[in-house]
Amino acid sequence: MTMSDAQVAEDWELGKLVHELDMQNSARQRERVGKLGLTVAQAAALRELTGPMTMRELAERMSCEPSNATVVIDHLENQRLLERRPHPTDRRAKQLMLTPEGAQRRETLLTSLRDEEPLLTGLTQQEQDTLQDLLRRALSRH
Repeated sequence: MTMSDAQVAEDWELGKLVHELDMQNSARQRERVGKLGLTVAQAAALRELTGPMTMRELAERMSCEPSNATVVIDHLENQRLLERRPHPTDRRAKQLMLTPEGAQRRETLLTSLRDEEPLLTGLTQQEQDTLQDLLRRALSRH
């Protein structure tokens, strides 16, 4: 099935709008976490590190490959925000654990995220829920 010129134009416009929303969101995230001395990836790791976990588990939560998470974890470890410890049941694995300073930085990050104005303030909560549902459905098709 071929798309008409109008359908192609609508598809293109939708892609532009989704991209613009993503760009605005990324800029907001960089600004917000930059104030805490973090990159977006480091903030994602701190946000997802809810307790001891392996690098693979954290990478899954961050939606990235373990090799990419390793770079982020190395930086957080150098900042003394987390440490690698021997895994209690798997001698081949290490557990990632927040240091006390890391736990405090994580709490500061979470507070910052809660205090920030929502991304889609022009939409009602019902509209935001609908948009989220539609995006999830669209992404599940690929």
